[in-house]
Amino acid sequence: MAIQEAFTSVAVDNLHSALVWYERLMGRQPDMIPNDNEAVWQLSGKAWLYIIGDAQRAGKTLITLIVDDLDGHVAEFNERGISFKFIEQDSKIYRRVVVTDPEGNTFQFTELTSQDNQA
Repeated sequence: MAIQEAFTSVAVDNLHSALVWYERLMGRQPDMIPNDNEAVWQLSGKAWLYIIGDAQRAGKTLITLIVDDLDGHVAEFNERGISFKFIEQDSKIYRRVVVTDPEGNTFQFTELTSQDNQA
């Protein structure tokens, strides 16, 4: 099975109030607003993240994003007022920062530290 694209959702209780926080997290406005209940950001060539108003699923998402410059992301989070809980690391494998949105959805921004672990 070959996966050609990733389109990942994060459920929020109220799209309009969540949108402000997600624009700060991403550092920009959404790339697309397909309807009144969704906002979409293109993260890389074929990786997309969208928030969707869905009160029943809100606050239950965990997404891990592999980044190439964790320190750069941390600096941008600080500039944009995005707080993170901690930096976790296994010096042989990864460094990770955990960011939680106001509704409890969790993002792990992870930098792989070993070339052996990179796909």
